[in-house]
Amino acid sequence: MRALPVALLFLGFTALADPRPAPSRAPAASTPASSKAKDKAFPPEVQRALDALVRAELARGPYAGLSVGVLHGGMRWTRGYGLRDLAHKLPATPRTTYRMASITKSFTAMAVLQLAQEGRLDLDADIHTLVPGYPEKPWPVTVRQLLGHLGGVSHYDGPEGSENTQHLDTAGALALFADKPLVAEPGTKFVYTTWGYNLLGAAVETATGQRFGEYLKSHVFGPAGMRHAALDDYRTRDKQHALGYRHQKGQLVASHYLDVSSRFGGGGARASVEDLLAFGQAVLQSSLVAPDTTRRMQTSMSTREGQLTDYGMGFATYPLRGHYVVAHAGGQPETTTLLLMLPAEDVVIALATNLEGEAKRLRRISLRIIEVLLEDGQVRRDTHAADEVDAVVHEGLSRVFTYGLAWHVWATRGPGALPEPGELPEAFSQVSALLDRATIAQEPPAALARVRTAHEPRGGSLFIRVGAQMARTLEQALGPEKLREYPARGPLAFFTDYLAACEQLTCPTELRFSEALQTEVKHLDEEWRSSQVEELRRARLDETSDPEELWPALEEATTGAALHPDYAEEMMRIAARYGRKGKHEEQLRWLERTVALHPRSEEARQALAKAQGTEEKQEQDAPASATPARAPDGSPVPDNAGLPAQRRAGSHE
Repeated sequence: MRALPVALLFLGFTALADPRPAPSRAPAASTPASSKAKDKAFPPEVQRALDALVRAELARGPYAGLSVGVLHGGMRWTRGYGLRDLAHKLPATPRTTYRMASITKSFTAMAVLQLAQEGRLDLDADIHTLVPGYPEKPWPVTVRQLLGHLGGVSHYDGPEGSENTQHLDTAGALALFADKPLVAEPGTKFVYTTWGYNLLGAAVETATGQRFGEYLKSHVFGPAGMRHAALDDYRTRDKQHALGYRHQKGQLVASHYLDVSSRFGGGGARASVEDLLAFGQAVLQSSLVAPDTTRRMQTSMSTREGQLTDYGMGFATYPLRGHYVVAHAGGQPETTTLLLMLPAEDVVIALATNLEGEAKRLRRISLRIIEVLLEDGQVRRDTHAADEVDAVVHEGLSRVFTYGLAWHVWATRGPGALPEPGELPEAFSQVSALLDRATIAQEPPAALARVRTAHEPRGGSLFIRVGAQMARTLEQALGPEKLREYPARGPLAFFTDYLAACEQLTCPTELRFSEALQTEVKHLDEEWRSSQVEELRRARLDETSDPEELWPALEEATTGAALHPDYAEEMMRIAARYGRKGKHEEQLRWLERTVALHPRSEEARQALAKAQGTEEKQEQDAPASATPARAPDGSPVPDNAGLPAQRRAGSHE
């Protein structure tokens, strides 16, 4: 979840690159015109929806400044919220520059792979041969392994690495970790590491004879149209740069000082969301590297034992509800950032804030943007299964759906490639066996573990192969437009439609799953559809004007259902809102409802126990002369009147 002298900066133009010592300077490439002029605006209703969802997320808690950018199908939307400088009340805008933190790794990977394409850098070379200042280790550490965090190089392990306040050149940055031992044999374990990316930045300098920041400017930032991107230096920031803040005891205070020259290749850049959109567009269009290189960057690497890492070369990459995601997040003093791309759907989402620790908020905003752009505005919720066996079966169905559909669209509409299909009848039979109720019931935790590895190379990429075959069949039977509906409709619709499509196309019996699994799918689909609340398909419970008004319909739809949408997070937010207002009876009522509706949610149970403990303490501390509660007619009522029996008995269940 990895010296710089003062230089002249022209306000509003490209920030100067990192002036690290280097043998020579290469001329900077000319900066192309911004693509903004070619992009159209989203329709007004989409712009309003995007603005509303961002404002709804910001209303959840304090924030400083936030800049948002979205590209989709030749349309662009950018907006700034809040302040880049609280003291001087300066607004955040799309032009505001922020520290990029670990998104820098994506820039570094792009530089490395450009050089590899040109034959100037060998991906399988031991990094020691390219960076002599990094001593030999017990095993070779290759460039390819470092790109995928598989080189065994450690991450920060103390304040000298993570809290550096001194300005360092390349040699000084490498000296922080060069003599530290590897934490794993290369290729055997995913170890996220900013230091490993510093080695890659140093390798770029060796291969080119340029300072790392200069290479980025002339070969990545310039060609992509990233007009305000550079390596970050307090002394070369322009007036548009955001000041950083952090949470402290409910207040926003200034960030600690950190000089990011110590993490130049893994977390040392700054840019605006406009720059991030330009970079994301360059990635999707393969304008900085060849399409085959783009595919390799977006393909998850795996350990020697065949475990997927969900990280390619400079990007995290994983399926999300049938979308294929290529992304990188960043967080450090002064900033939280997120760049998320959907290559098959031509989407780029760029988010940056000058408030630390905002990763969850940025992720929520990005998911809600996807709902608006691609999922008909429908709220996507996790699934709550009352029965442990149902939970395992449903997770298996969900994984076949999301891995198979994501890989299919990435391979047919993006730069991706599918694993070899292998013997499909055997693969479908294996899925039926993995999701057999009787087998799962014998040992659900072990069955769940098998389900959660069935997409990996060590599992024969089983779920990817079967899910992709299902997607191909659905596309053939129903058309590509219909296929785009499934991220909103979900895994059970994907399976039930596949079974119907097999009837239409007369699929071989071997590709229809077992009769037992077919029956299971139909049963779970009926349960899921009957548990929906129409008013909440496109609205979150905690954002409705009166959640209490919707509670009866929600309770009726979900009571006794084997599967239903998971409302726990939304209900807990309602409870928290009451708690902040001092309305503890209402807070407890919503937490009790949350636990009743989601009995397997440990988070909900803990929140209820904590709230009950708080209430008990308040009752103990209350003065004896406190005014008793009153009934509508003015008469006193018992403290526990009308409350569930569990709470009256003091139970935390």
